[in-house]
Amino acid sequence: MAERAAVLQAQQRSGRRSVILVVMNGGPSQLETFDPKPNAPSEIRGPLRAISTAVPGIAFSEAFPRLGLRAGRLAVLRSLCHQAAPIHETGLQLLQTGRLVRQGELPPSLGAVATRMLGPRDDMPAHVVLPERVSETGVGSYCGDGAGTLGDEFAPVVVDAGGAASPAAGTDSDDAVPLLPEFATQPLAVRDEYGETDFGRMCWQAARLVESGVRVVTVNTCPRLDGHVTWDAHASGPTSPGTLYDYRNTLGPQLDRAVAALHDDLSATGLFDDTLVVCTGEFGRNPRRNENGGRDHWTDCWSGLAFGGGIRGGQVIGQTDDYAESIVDRPLPIEDLVATMYRTLRIDPAAMNADEIAESVSRDVPVPELIG
Repeated sequence: MAERAAVLQAQQRSGRRSVILVVMNGGPSQLETFDPKPNAPSEIRGPLRAISTAVPGIAFSEAFPRLGLRAGRLAVLRSLCHQAAPIHETGLQLLQTGRLVRQGELPPSLGAVATRMLGPRDDMPAHVVLPERVSETGVGSYCGDGAGTLGDEFAPVVVDAGGAASPAAGTDSDDAVPLLPEFATQPLAVRDEYGETDFGRMCWQAARLVESGVRVVTVNTCPRLDGHVTWDAHASGPTSPGTLYDYRNTLGPQLDRAVAALHDDLSATGLFDDTLVVCTGEFGRNPRRNENGGRDHWTDCWSGLAFGGGIRGGQVIGQTDDYAESIVDRPLPIEDLVATMYRTLRIDPAAMNADEIAESVSRDVPVPELIG
């Protein structure tokens, strides 16, 4: 009874708070996204131009003009980092749980902890993953997107392209259960605003899920890496075909349109201040291009965006050197970003490490500088 009372208290304290994590699976290049270096040598700065944004002194890659226009309401994260192995699995573990697998114990995702501590809201699941959990990452180990040690009872609900929850996500039926209308049935103006792409559909779904009561939505922009064009821009043939030109031609413009529309949607529906949106990947890319003209994995620094949820817009968190190779001011370990997401939900970040998660709820969780 005491444990259930703690969970009910947590629900009341969390209120309408939600988190949308837009994962740029594969690891986005800082130079081709939100930390361009126009004065670096050509072999470092790459093929994309830097463009001005609405905030003087803040430049983005040319692939993100719509987000640039909204820079006054964004926090630009330029000093994300971690010291674990430079592979997708460890980066995704840290991004989604704040921890690494230790001695065979799988840490639960933020969404799983929210499910355990806060429970459903408005008859909607606490944690939804779009459009599927991550796979084909190379090593094939845990990517931090499950319930881990909490057990399958707290696993995420997976919602597919048609807006239906997979029966594998804990439903009692063999058939998928509709949670959302199909994006394709929405008015043309809505589809045009988000873009009629996978990125656009998923960001629209994320907004509708939060509006319906979901606490944590994970958007996997590229859920399968092997053999697909993703942010993993090695340019190394059939297994890793993504290139820096894909950032300019497809990935960047599609994400730019979708996330800008998500920003505007949350503002229009009154959800902006209560919903923290984080958009980043599991690591960055090496400023020194490989023999194919691509960029390999780099954990020393990378970039992302955050907005809503009480965040102060128009700020830049951290600074890198002239090549975006190392951090020169205010490192932001990825674990600290996860702690910020916890705090947004009014869950004490100690829950990342607590044996008894229900006891780590705090009514007055301090707000970190990042979202102050």
